[in-house]
Amino acid sequence: MGDPRLGSRLKEIRTEAGLTQAELADRAGVSRKTINTVENGVFVPSTLLALSLARALGTTVEGLFYLVE
Repeated sequence: MGDPRLGSRLKEIRTEAGLTQAELADRAGVSRKTINTVENGVFVPSTLLALSLARALGTTVEGLFYLVE
């Protein structure tokens, strides 16, 4: 399960970029289901996945994910 301390802007940034989950998954080299589970807080991404997602979206890891205070 996800961690309630981790917040995500992944869906917001993906939709602003005009990408579907499948398109982002292709760019990041993962499955659409992986994108879905990260967006819904079910799965906490590894460092490698977070970096891949940030690169695919042209942002930083800190731009995608944050700690909930």
